Amino acid sequence: MSTTSTALTIDLPVTPPAPRQLPTNRTVFLSLLKADLTTQWRNRRASVMVVLVPIVIVMAWKFMIPIFGGAFVIANAITLGLNAIGLMGYTNSIARDREKDIFQRLRVTPAANWTIMGSRLTVQIVMITLMTIICMIVAYQFDHITLPAISYLAGILTAICGGALYLALGQTIVGLIKNPETVNATSRLIYIGFIMVGIFSETHAMGDFMFKAIKYTPYGAVETIVGRALTPSSWNKEATVGVLLTLGYTIVFAYLGIKWFKWSAKK
Repeated sequence: MSTTSTALTIDLPVTPPAPRQLPTNRTVFLSLLKADLTTQWRNRRASVMVVLVPIVIVMAWKFMIPIFGGAFVIANAITLGLNAIGLMGYTNSIARDREKDIFQRLRVTPAANWTIMGSRLTVQIVMITLMTIICMIVAYQFDHITLPAISYLAGILTAICGGALYLALGQTIVGLIKNPETVNATSRLIYIGFIMVGIFSETHAMGDFMFKAIKYTPYGAVETIVGRALTPSSWNKEATVGVLLTLGYTIVFAYLGIKWFKWSAKK
């Protein structure tokens, strides 16, 4: 006598896995910003060198204060510092990371392109603000230059505006040139040119024509708006033209820098 056992099979409904949620752009941006700030801190020697340039200008040009005024010295020091940040710090950082394919690795993550570049630009704006404040503190402590509180605030805002111009110019350089060594050499050459302009611009050492022409260059436009902002009572038509020139240069350089930029140096 045999018995047959029948196994009952019960089909349970299969629950599909929950869809994987991607991080928001805000979360990605904050994570990238934290990483970029950490990298900037680890490379603080380079940051110190960038800030050291305007400090030296403030201290070395003390003899010019009775002739041109304290605002003139601070404005030129800040302008040269903006050059150092935009042309030396930002361009070399972007060129180096592109050569190492850091951008290519970031682009395969959920990070949007604007968050990748936005976090780096935010770090540079922080550097611009710190550099400007340090210049003002050194000018007060060493040169005994005192300005109203509104002048310091206006000086910081115009420094950020001028810094955007040099960051856009740096973006144009790394967009046009792929090789990091060539980027470094080009940015240094342009930086030295701006230093020469800054030294001789206000002394008429290059002649009256060059004195007037320099006012329409990126250096002259930024130096004008920062200097006038530090003495708001002296704001005039020339300063307004300087603002328009600064915005115009920024838009043109940013457009070219974005248009020409390649995320990889191998393409």
